[in-house]
Amino acid sequence: MGWRLGWLGLPAALAAEPVPLRCRLGDGPWQTCTMVVESPGERWEIRVAGSRISFRHDGGGTVTMNNPPDGPPSKLTRGRGWIPVQTSWIAGPALCWNGVCAQGDIPLD
Repeated sequence: MGWRLGWLGLPAALAAEPVPLRCRLGDGPWQTCTMVVESPGERWEIRVAGSRISFRHDGGGTVTMNNPPDGPPSKLTRGRGWIPVQTSWIAGPALCWNGVCAQGDIPLD
């Protein structure tokens, strides 16, 4: 019966399992976090320090981030809606989007 769920058009997010990672916000310490992928390579979120930071990729190379007004205290821009971010790898290795970095088994696609 489970195979029918896809045919019923249920959102992929219902089946998304949180992936345990370690994250760092700005220059803060590494801490436990999770990543939830709504649509691989297109929409995902990082859950850290009691907040959810959402990301989306437009398919053309631009990644945007939405850090809510009540987002984690850091040097990150808060409450400004969707803003473009730079994606980079740093030593560790860790994948970063501006000041949000994640380390671990990151589901890239």
